[in-house]
Amino acid sequence: MRSAAVTPEGDHIRWVELPGQEPPRVYVHGLGATSPAYFTEVAVDPRLAGRRSLLIDLLGHGLSDRPATFDYTLESHADALATALEEAGVSGAEVIAHSMGGSVAIVLAARHPRLVSRLVLIDANLDPIPRAPGSSGSSGIAFYSEEEFVNGGGWEEVRDRVGAHWWSTMRLAGREALHRSAFHLTRGSVPTMREMLLELKIPRTFLLPEDDGPLPGVDALVEAGVSVVAVPDCGHNIMLDNPEAFVTATAAALEGR
Repeated sequence: MRSAAVTPEGDHIRWVELPGQEPPRVYVHGLGATSPAYFTEVAVDPRLAGRRSLLIDLLGHGLSDRPATFDYTLESHADALATALEEAGVSGAEVIAHSMGGSVAIVLAARHPRLVSRLVLIDANLDPIPRAPGSSGSSGIAFYSEEEFVNGGGWEEVRDRVGAHWWSTMRLAGREALHRSAFHLTRGSVPTMREMLLELKIPRTFLLPEDDGPLPGVDALVEAGVSVVAVPDCGHNIMLDNPEAFVTATAAALEGR
């Protein structure tokens, strides 16, 4: 495990690093997840192995520190991630990022273009979403006020409805980190993640579950050069639900096919 201080207070982002050739690959998890748990199986597949690979945990999640003073906006997540990558000597990385991590990766590429040479986004959030009571995702977490979530029973209610699989990693996240990350994910960025993605000039691929149907706004994305790939037999966690199809699609994206 490796780490880098990313805040003035000395809070650390941590990652598991697999040795290999440059340019590096950076794997970024979604809300309440952790990259080693979600990406190790696919990162070591022979079709993706051989590159220096950083399976990195965003601040507030997984192996990384969970400061209660950090604001956890998408922009702050991206800037903290950029600091960690710079400390690791990373530039021109191929970034493979899931869900909220995909949103952070888009902001990272827009704000720190030297660090990112290619994006593979896995069912990433591109637009603000409404907050909804009872949802197990970011919209349900963000429906609570921070006080309600941290101290008023919201954390326990989310624990009881997300299921054992997601909770196994969500429980590692700081309560303030989880709520603020969810809140700012529902709020989105300015400009929106979709608008930034449309303007990026690097190769970009968006993977989504085939059963979800057409991606909203797909025509504009394709016209802007984004490759949109529907992956069969999976849900939101494509790399876990169908690792074979995920590796096939991701390897093709990284090879420019």
